[in-house]
Order: sequence, then C-alpha cells, then structure tokens
Amino acid sequence: MTISISNEQPSTELFAHHLNIMGYVDESEVNGPGSRAVVWVQGCSRECPGCFNPASWSFEVNHLISVDDLVAQILSHPRNEGVTFSGGEPFWQAPALAEVARQVKARGLNVMSFTGFTLEQLQNNATIPGAQDLLDQLDLLIDGPYIESLAVHSPDVPVASTNQRIHIFNPTFQNRIDWASDQIEVHILKDGSRIVTGYQGKLELAGL
Repeated sequence: MTISISNEQPSTELFAHHLNIMGYVDESEVNGPGSRAVVWVQGCSRECPGCFNPASWSFEVNHLISVDDLVAQILSHPRNEGVTFSGGEPFWQAPALAEVARQVKARGLNVMSFTGFTLEQLQNNATIPGAQDLLDQLDLLIDGPYIESLAVHSPDVPVASTNQRIHIFNPTFQNRIDWASDQIEVHILKDGSRIVTGYQGKLELAGL
C-alpha cells in the first residue's frame, strides 16, 4: 500500500506508515520549547533562495523509517519533552507524521511543526493528504515560506523571516515561545559524525 503525494510536489510515492527523513536528533533546545526530538523530513519543491536545508529538497528516498521505529526512538530519550517536525516540507508526509504525533502525545509529549504553507492553505487545500489530521495534533505551528529578503536573526524572535507566523493551538505554550533565530547547537553522533542545527547554523549532516 502506498500514499501518492500530488499538487506542487514532484511525482513520488512513500510507503504507508513510513517516513522519508533527512535527519534526526534528540534533546535539541533550538528547534522549539524545551528539550525536543527533531525530525527533518526529506522532500520540498519550493527551493527558496537562502534555504537552510537545500539537501532536503529532493524527494528521492534518503532514510526510510517506520512510524513505530521513529516513535520508539523519540520515547527512548527521557529528556525529549516534545518533538518538532521540520524539513523539507513536513505536510507532504502529513499522514505518517500525524500517526507519530498521536503516539507521542499519548505518552505526554507535545508536538510542533514548521511548514512552508500558510495555515489557510493547509486548511483549504484538499489535495494535501492528511493536512488537517496533522494540524489537529499540533500544539504549535510556524507557517510560511522562508523569504531571504525578510530574514531576521534576533535573540528575541523564533522565526527565520518576518512573514512567518507562530500559531499557538495549545494555550499552555503561550509563554514558552523562548527560542530564537540566532541559536545554534552541535550534536556529536555515536559514529563520530555531527549535526549542526539552528537558524544560522542551518542543518549540516554527515550521516544518520
């Protein structure tokens, strides 16, 4: 069984109950409130100038992981109090991400996502499979494409360009918008490779 993705995405297929991801880290503190797992999905057709993660544009399979394995990875780190979906464009893999979100929320974690779509586009575009299902699971959403001419790097602003908006669906996060667009962090993986993440640091990968 496969899920066909259409509209502005190039023709491709993803296996049901699996995700095609670009990268993953645990215990990040620059991609949302608190300590979080971060999932960078593979695939985005926008190709925004100045994009932080151009390696995520291709829809070719990079690293395929089952929903259950990803959930187990997230839950295996007790310091992960939430999970952030980034990319790439998370909403092109909305059905599987909604499944991940439901499972981790059942274990007490919170969920946020970035998207290049606006909230209105996601709510009114029936050709984005599973968009509303994923929206229904989110505590926070940052929407809108990155626009290089509107870029902002500030210790007080959690968005990458001024057109982007923060949607707080869970009011308990009203006072937890405390990360900033100029923060970076470095994760050293067990194999010695590293992931540098954050707005100025972008996402640099040397293996998963």
